[in-house]
Amino acid sequence: MKISVVGTGYVGLVSGACFAETGITVTCVDVNQSKIAALNDGKIPIWEPGLDDVVRRNVEKDRLRFTTSLSDSLTDADAVFIAVGTPSGEDGSADLSYVLQVASEVGKHLDHYLVVVTKSTVPVGTSQRVKQAVRKELDARGVQVEFDVASNPEFLKEGNAIEDFLKPDRIIIGTESKRAQELMERLYKPFLLNGHPIIFMDIASSELTKYAANAMLATKISFMNDIANLCELAGADATLVRKGIGSDPRIGAKFIYPGAGYGGSCFPKDVKAIIKTADEYGHSLEILKSVERVNERQKEVIFKKIRAHFGGDLKGRRIAVWGLAFKPNTDDMREAPSLTVIRRLLEHGAAVAAYDPVAIQEAKKYIGSGVAYHSSAYEVLKGAEALALLTEWSEFRVFDYDAAKQLMKTPAVFDGRNIYEPAEMKEHGFHYYGIGRK
Repeated sequence: MKISVVGTGYVGLVSGACFAETGITVTCVDVNQSKIAALNDGKIPIWEPGLDDVVRRNVEKDRLRFTTSLSDSLTDADAVFIAVGTPSGEDGSADLSYVLQVASEVGKHLDHYLVVVTKSTVPVGTSQRVKQAVRKELDARGVQVEFDVASNPEFLKEGNAIEDFLKPDRIIIGTESKRAQELMERLYKPFLLNGHPIIFMDIASSELTKYAANAMLATKISFMNDIANLCELAGADATLVRKGIGSDPRIGAKFIYPGAGYGGSCFPKDVKAIIKTADEYGHSLEILKSVERVNERQKEVIFKKIRAHFGGDLKGRRIAVWGLAFKPNTDDMREAPSLTVIRRLLEHGAAVAAYDPVAIQEAKKYIGSGVAYHSSAYEVLKGAEALALLTEWSEFRVFDYDAAKQLMKTPAVFDGRNIYEPAEMKEHGFHYYGIGRK
């Protein structure tokens, strides 16, 4: 089989490389000439564990190719996957301009039956707009070519995307015809060896499933963060409360870790988009509006703790930051809680020294040169009056108390991910602040 994947961002590149891993011939397309040139030179534009090996292996076997020509990629293709960005507009709605532009381009070059698959995260009704865009171009050309549309949302976790794609929990596909369903089933058959199913449904349900899934996970995070803040006020311990409720199988232990708020490319954008979609249908998603408010408030918690510790005076104080990416095992800085904390520290006159194993170059694009970036975790502690841990990278889990105390001006730790034990920190002479802990 042969497919085209349009967009070489996170979803497109991972999808294309993993499809190629099963023996499918994949052409990845992007309008960014420099990105395509870099990929053809073996340079991967995103940091994702294992992705570089999968890409290199399949390029060498000539199963994975990169081009700027959409028309060339469609030659003999069985399906074209649209995997371009759908960023949030000012009103929170998903910007579909890139998706519809690709659909129009497909219509300009389509000359045989294929399935046009929306892989990007899109609101309900987008696939119908994709169909209209393709049909409009076919009509303008005065040709009749059969095609189908399908919706195939992704459920990849950054930092574990290769494993998620190759061994999926479930595959959601929305189709309108038996022919499209059979083609999609053939494409995904190699991924079903772990026993998890393809779930076929109508297209609208497929589109909404993606948003509903991310909104539910975001809700669990905001709920636990809100409970954690109550725990502090009431003298309870959020880590114990989490264990207590997580043991209930109806709730489960995942996504109920209190912290500094959620970020990344999915949860913030998708919560905004589903709220906007509901508003357009005249329905207010009150729970999700609260989820969003709680999350924005939670991103301020660590900053407020630091400010309170110093009596409101941060001017000239050196604050060290461990972790910049929104989560471990990625360099993704989109909506990262660290951005809120650092910007607030800078606004109040603090000097910030930061370290992250992989995200420093990305962070510079968002924060700029106002932060001193360092190449090791303990370098940033020199002369620091406080340490804020904002991303729970594995290398931060074993804390060198003696080294930290020798380097820091005052031993204060603000643990935004609750990875350290308060009693142990106190025993070693540190002022410790967690989330929802005594």
